Amino acid sequence: MGIDLQDYQTTLKSRVTLSGIGVHSGKPVAIHFAPADADTGVVFQVADREFRAIVSEVGATDLCTLLGDPAGQHVATIEHLMAALFGLGIDNLLIEVEGAEIPILDGSAAQFVEAIDLAGIEVQGVKRRYIRVLKPVRIESGASWAEFRPYGGTRFEVEIDFESPAIGRQSFASDINDDIFRREISRARTFGFMKDVERLWAAGYALGSSLENSVVIGDDNHIINMEGLRFSNEFVRHKTLDAMGDLALAGARFIGCFRSYRGGHRLNAAALRRLLSDRSAFEVVETSRRERGRSAELIAVSAAVHAPWTL
Repeated sequence: MGIDLQDYQTTLKSRVTLSGIGVHSGKPVAIHFAPADADTGVVFQVADREFRAIVSEVGATDLCTLLGDPAGQHVATIEHLMAALFGLGIDNLLIEVEGAEIPILDGSAAQFVEAIDLAGIEVQGVKRRYIRVLKPVRIESGASWAEFRPYGGTRFEVEIDFESPAIGRQSFASDINDDIFRREISRARTFGFMKDVERLWAAGYALGSSLENSVVIGDDNHIINMEGLRFSNEFVRHKTLDAMGDLALAGARFIGCFRSYRGGHRLNAAALRRLLSDRSAFEVVETSRRERGRSAELIAVSAAVHAPWTL
């Protein structure tokens, strides 16, 4: 038996626009999704610069994932949008950005999913390539760690552990497909602590953060948001969403299991770089020809032009 995978690459059928504020800059921003040819990958266009959504373009991982130069041209806070593209299986897309940050919207990926649904998904006539994990690859940082392991599908196992009793120790583990992403992950919001606000503002972060786009934990370790949580373990579900967005920067969907404990953007990026730097740890595959109703068999192929390991 093979793995049930999408055979062909996808893009969007039409343009669609989203606007809002940047959670860190606090400034109005807008993005426009435009269909892209097969093998383009995901490309952010900011003024006269283009940034490919691949890990080699990551310039910073402090509180968000940023492509480009933090002190120069860049696009920040891409992780929730990239998670939506990963979760719904969008391979090729041009994203025109008015500003230097992706809008935070409600702090989750839900409105990106709605925009993709509005535009519609178009299947393209070129095979999709996958990164299949062949052996365990692990990275550690203090008490935190992250690893890729071989697995017959795409799976995330994420665990967090906070001193605050409002969060505590939580875990989320699931195979990933578009239905699970929509129901279980896409609506989980970003979160933060009221005690950190002044420090973040002084450092130039979280200037656009509010109760409309973040779950906020007060000094008494209670949730300040009147509506409460969307899931009892919304915090770890959002960390899973972040991990999906960060690992989408592989340049292709992976076949394997990603596990992390007390992870974050920096550790996610480091684990991905460690995997892609070891050519014995993975292979690039696509589905072979198959009859209707049968699961996919995989064959090794050459890498796509936009793949980060070809740079």
